[in-house]
Amino acid sequence: MAAGADSCFLGFDFSTQQLKVVAVDGNLEVIHQNSVQFDSELPEFRTHGGVHVQDDKLTVTSPALMWVKALDVLLEKMRSNGFDFSRVKAISGSGQQHGSVFWRKGARRALNHLDPQERLHRQLQECFAVQDSPVWMDSSTRGQCQCLERSVGGAQRLADITGSRAYERFTGNQIAKMHRSKPNEFRQTERISLISSFASSLFLGDYAPIDFSDGSGMNLMDIFQKQWSEVCLDSTAPQLSQLLGDLTPSTAVLGCVSPYYTERFGFPESCKVVSFTGDNPGSLAGMRLQEGDLAVSLGTSDTVFLWIRAPRPGLEGHIFCNPVDCSAYMALICFKNGSFIRERIRDECAGGSWERFSSALRSTPMGNSGNMGVYFDVMEITPPAVGVLRVNSEGERVSSFESELEIRALIEGQFLAKRLHAERLGYKIIAGTRVLATGGASSNKDILQVLSDVFNAPVYTIDVTNSACLGGAYRALHGLLSETGVCFSETLRDAPEPQLSVKPRAGAQEVYEPLMFRYTELEDQLLKDQQKTLHLLKCSIFSARGSLVRDVSGVRFIV
Repeated sequence: MAAGADSCFLGFDFSTQQLKVVAVDGNLEVIHQNSVQFDSELPEFRTHGGVHVQDDKLTVTSPALMWVKALDVLLEKMRSNGFDFSRVKAISGSGQQHGSVFWRKGARRALNHLDPQERLHRQLQECFAVQDSPVWMDSSTRGQCQCLERSVGGAQRLADITGSRAYERFTGNQIAKMHRSKPNEFRQTERISLISSFASSLFLGDYAPIDFSDGSGMNLMDIFQKQWSEVCLDSTAPQLSQLLGDLTPSTAVLGCVSPYYTERFGFPESCKVVSFTGDNPGSLAGMRLQEGDLAVSLGTSDTVFLWIRAPRPGLEGHIFCNPVDCSAYMALICFKNGSFIRERIRDECAGGSWERFSSALRSTPMGNSGNMGVYFDVMEITPPAVGVLRVNSEGERVSSFESELEIRALIEGQFLAKRLHAERLGYKIIAGTRVLATGGASSNKDILQVLSDVFNAPVYTIDVTNSACLGGAYRALHGLLSETGVCFSETLRDAPEPQLSVKPRAGAQEVYEPLMFRYTELEDQLLKDQQKTLHLLKCSIFSARGSLVRDVSGVRFIV
């Protein structure tokens, strides 16, 4: 549903290493792209990869003022390039998930009274109670995670409420740490924003509410009631609901841009600000997932995005509120063993040749004649296991397969894992389900054919360059129309369609349905093996320590 060629919609992405923008016109054509690289273009902040890694190697932060100055620089770049801000009807965007901004008391007044003659960062440089914001790479809150899970009745209970068990990067645990470790700064805090709502606030000239979708990634929000969970708030910090403010639908129009932008850059006074959200929900919008769809990114790590109606939160993966349909949900599952292990098997079994790798997939049958494997070279995220386990067609463990069988066992195992863990979170393959593939391996049609067969659904390829930015621009347009009941897919019906790559082959469902049960057993067995090994290792270490202490002190240990 186009809005007229003279209209324009902006999508911003406050990502880890850069601030990016995409502009689309009313026909959904990209007409402008721009960015600011934090390390190279803002060297005064001395970041590496957009962050500061502290001495403990666990605490990772970014300067809040850097993001403000980046917006200054980006808008000036756009103006220098001749971009016509007067065409902009609405803006939206995203921020790296799990980052948080602690506004100092008095910051709201500064936002309300921005001077268009002054650069933004000069006016807001004293507005942050905490100068360096925690970001998603931080892993320093293990104690806070354990405390939160205990307080609500366990990890699964927390997932049932918030969509995820406690994670060190999640904002609730970061707030709990800040309250304990920096009490003075916490007392000076007037509002806590996510990076997404922080970005919205810059454009509104006032504090913006946190949207449902990004709010789902905090371990603080009841994702089914779409409100803050009192038990989680009480376990985190006092009077936290006042510091966080209200929640809002991800499709909500928050208001018009601040006069600062109309007077300094020429935005129209009527230009609307639609809720910003997290970068992962923003990417779901940019990839234009629909009900029943899933997106699979095949990169260094493999990531699966799911559109879900009836989620089942678990101890693995994440459930978020859907950013384009407030009645639905999305799930995100990460698999660390992605391209590196595909490349290892390619080198060992196909002489480093992708063509020979593909030929092996073409020459072996669906189901690999019953030969299966789980391949986790490094500690996996979903599930938390490491190791390689192979079984042949008789169910017997083997140390290796012939090269062609090894290649198919790897690829089938990777995609069976994705389907298994997607279904555990509530995903269902329905009529019309599409698999949208992106990332480096999506260029290999033989790999995609296995993906299509395992999910028994057609696979489409999609160019998702700057997908979170593009999702922001799409959501800006949809925000203007959503109050009239127009759905996201209808809003974008004129956008470029993904390209059909492969369809499932005849008989695929009959082959892979029973293999799902066998793969589940295989993965469970690897987990049991790992637990047994860890137990024996602990016993061995304890025994060795006991012997050592006896030798030194004469104290008798019973092991």
